[in-house]
Amino acid sequence: MGLRHLLGAPDVRRPVTAAMIPLAVFLAGSPHARADPAPGSTADASLKSEGPSQPVKVEEGTYKDKDGTPTYHVTQGGKMVDWPTMAGYLRYNSNCIVCHGPDGAGSTYAPSLVDALKHDDYATFVGIVAGGKKDISSSQELVMPAFGENRNVMCYIDDIYVYLRARSEGVVGRGRPAEHEPKSDAYKKREDACMG
Repeated sequence: MGLRHLLGAPDVRRPVTAAMIPLAVFLAGSPHARADPAPGSTADASLKSEGPSQPVKVEEGTYKDKDGTPTYHVTQGGKMVDWPTMAGYLRYNSNCIVCHGPDGAGSTYAPSLVDALKHDDYATFVGIVAGGKKDISSSQELVMPAFGENRNVMCYIDDIYVYLRARSEGVVGRGRPAEHEPKSDAYKKREDACMG
């Protein structure tokens, strides 16, 4: 059974290569952000965020929702974002903006990721980014290249997802977030380990 099947990604055309597996395994168990209050801690007042996707725990430095999916932590009327959301904004603008346009809003040849995340789940998103996607109709051919071997994307895939999720749910507006929490030591360590 392949990674694409496990992720539930539809229309993924590129097979997973041996080079992708260590990176995927690393990402699946890696810490993302700041120091934890306590491993597996449950929701408290400090986890309260704006928007419908409320973090219920901090696990290995990343906010997680009730389903264990990475989520954002946004406060102060959308002005203050957590570091992974800010990193997602930065990485989106380094790697995704060329096709998908500013703020994930889409372009004439690539769909809006803000709209896509209203119906696509985390596993589908990661599967498409890692393996690519091809949609062919009588009027157009849309091709999303595979980024599964690109560390500048895959080392930050959760961050990009969290940023786009916050955009999709209307919690983070267009443009650069005004303020962000500092990058934690745990995040720096994970980033260094992934980027090599």
